[in-house]
Amino acid sequence: MENSDYPLSEVPNSERKGLLSTSVVLLGFTFFTATMWAGGSLGNAFDFGELMLVILIGNLLLGAYAAALAYIACKSGLNSVLMGRFCFGEIGSKLSDFVLGFTQIGWYAWGTATIAVVLVKTTGMPESLEIPLMILFGMAFCITAMIGFKGLDLLSRFAVPAMMLFILISLYTGMVDVGGVSGLLGKSPAESMSFAAAITVVIGTFISGGTQATNWSRFAKTPKTAVIATLAAFFVGNGLMVLTGALGAMIYQQADIVDVMLAQGFVVLAVLMLFLNIWTTQDNTIYNFAVAGCNLLRTDKRKVVTVAGAAIGTVLAVGGMYNLLIPFLVLLGTFIPPIGGVIMADFWVNHKGKYPKLADVSLPAFNWIGLGSYVVGSAAAYFSPVLPPLVGVVIAALCYSVLVKMPFASPALDPAEG
Repeated sequence: MENSDYPLSEVPNSERKGLLSTSVVLLGFTFFTATMWAGGSLGNAFDFGELMLVILIGNLLLGAYAAALAYIACKSGLNSVLMGRFCFGEIGSKLSDFVLGFTQIGWYAWGTATIAVVLVKTTGMPESLEIPLMILFGMAFCITAMIGFKGLDLLSRFAVPAMMLFILISLYTGMVDVGGVSGLLGKSPAESMSFAAAITVVIGTFISGGTQATNWSRFAKTPKTAVIATLAAFFVGNGLMVLTGALGAMIYQQADIVDVMLAQGFVVLAVLMLFLNIWTTQDNTIYNFAVAGCNLLRTDKRKVVTVAGAAIGTVLAVGGMYNLLIPFLVLLGTFIPPIGGVIMADFWVNHKGKYPKLADVSLPAFNWIGLGSYVVGSAAAYFSPVLPPLVGVVIAALCYSVLVKMPFASPALDPAEG
């Protein structure tokens, strides 16, 4: 049977990857235009010193969350949707499949529309080409995802160093234009934002992505490799994206690196950056959708699900629905992190740090303790006035940890004993 990246089972040791492969794929995922826009809102609200502190703390928390899930993924060989079977049940896990899959198809629609719109604006092509370009890119971006981890790895090995070089060139030019660090220190914020709200923005930029980064960290050879690669992507990589957007807003009043590079006169580099930035996130995004879709439908035909997802995302982009989806997707960012909280509590508290093999256990249809903890965590995040994503993770994990030790907790809910 052809290797389809094991959408319904553990990744065997023979298919595990080294630090370079795991790191570049995850970095390609976190190099994302929307993260820079979030950074831009911070650049207008803080002076340089406060900005660096916000980026450091926010991305450290984000990186720690993603790395904790990466450790579990590597130890078990499972991704988040497969782990969801243990903590939510065979049927209950379809809730997480839907939530995770829907957000990814929405972001895919957004990315497909964005590259067509920006390319037309940047090159001066007629607006009538926007829809044909959406169709072209919508289907083309899924090719590397169809290939699987190897396709993502191959693209990222070229794209990540190139994007890093473009960003450094742009940052250096910006520092020269603003008059160095002293020029940045002299910038006064034009808007106001609380420190807690700023941390929430940083964590919220990619915590939903961190929940699904297990799709690649599970391929790592060792837990150490998984943790280092994930920290590189979510602490360093995502931090660089936030910083780039913030500095762009402070210096040029533009958060997107493409707009900044155009303002600096780097037209060719700006177009290349646009392609690489969107493509390396798009193929990871549709790969995430395919993995969630395979678990939802209980099929191992990942390539078919990938193409179907790309087609749905393209239709959403062409229909203009991506404009309506973004606020909803951001809202779902509140409801995704508690999934990670329940998974972590289930792995360490209920299973003592070791899952049984999926094929060897009979799981209940619904794990009500897991589902209930998820609801409590989501409600806490939704109503929390500070750091909603972090609150959702912590409350969901605490709730599960307490409930699973109660006398009424059925032994059948522990697959290791089932």
